[in-house]
Amino acid sequence: MGRLVVLVPAHNEERDLPATLQALQAQERPADLVVVIPNGCTDATEQVARRYPFTVLALPALPHRKSQALNMAWERYAQDADVVVCLDADTVLPPNALADWEQELAADPKLGGSSSKFTMQQPGLLPRIQKAEFATWTQTSLDRGYTTVLAGTGCAIRGEALRTLAALPDREGPWCYTSATEDFELTYRIREAGWYCHVSPTVRAYTDSMRTLRALWGQRMKWQVGTVQDLLRFGLNRLTWRDWLQQAACIFNVLAKALLVVFWTWLLASGLATFIWYWWLLPLLFITLDVVRSRAIPHRDRKDVLLALAFFPMEAFQWMRAAWVAAAWLRVLSRRQTDLWQAQYRAEAQ
Repeated sequence: MGRLVVLVPAHNEERDLPATLQALQAQERPADLVVVIPNGCTDATEQVARRYPFTVLALPALPHRKSQALNMAWERYAQDADVVVCLDADTVLPPNALADWEQELAADPKLGGSSSKFTMQQPGLLPRIQKAEFATWTQTSLDRGYTTVLAGTGCAIRGEALRTLAALPDREGPWCYTSATEDFELTYRIREAGWYCHVSPTVRAYTDSMRTLRALWGQRMKWQVGTVQDLLRFGLNRLTWRDWLQQAACIFNVLAKALLVVFWTWLLASGLATFIWYWWLLPLLFITLDVVRSRAIPHRDRKDVLLALAFFPMEAFQWMRAAWVAAAWLRVLSRRQTDLWQAQYRAEAQ
């Protein structure tokens, strides 16, 4: 198809960066240029990057963080690229990734970007829950044939689409500075310009999960608040109706769980709480759905199926999801200003 450039923004990734760069060296279709972008690092990320035969663009702490780092690298090295791959510094691509992405974009001129099927391989309960969650997201996107988010974890974007976005009057490059969820905003603008985006059927990316509940909360608050802010800015239209429907479902889930708490509190307080066998039908339905969904988990093993059967861990995760949805909407509606990137960095460091 032409020139393929990989951009790897990296903030304090000295531990995970080597595996990411080694995987890029092992690609069946080598990149024409790989640019590693250490930005605002306080560890040895830059020194690690310089051990590899790639271009390193070291930057100080930037006011607009990842988006600004990507724009600066794109402007200097990738404006003329036919395909730009964005890759998180803790993401490992299989050898077929760059070749398959290039072929997908060459085969379909209407395709603006292709996201990876990203998953986690770390041991432990919390990573397995996240792996199951993302497997469901991936399968849903594959089934419907498009995605509303090109995951910055690992994706390939048509160079023409990025040049079109960079020419818009409200931005300094393809990536905007007014969104906490720059991937969602970028994907929306690409679709608005007339392309569609999908999840690659053949490219899987392996990335880190959030290792603690605090880190998971910080990540999801950034995603949820940023998505709600972007949706309010975009409004309800043919490109956002599905995302608004998803938000409505999340809010309904919050209200249903709140009513359940009120109901059980009333039953216990009034002494009317008794065991009724058919109340277990609903948990059995949830367990069945979780087991069915577990079939889509990549590299599934016995523990993934047992997790689906256990019910309580997945149900606890759903309660946590309801909590961050409620907290995010309250934060947006109250117009409370928070540096969500910094909050996530702090949470991940603890």
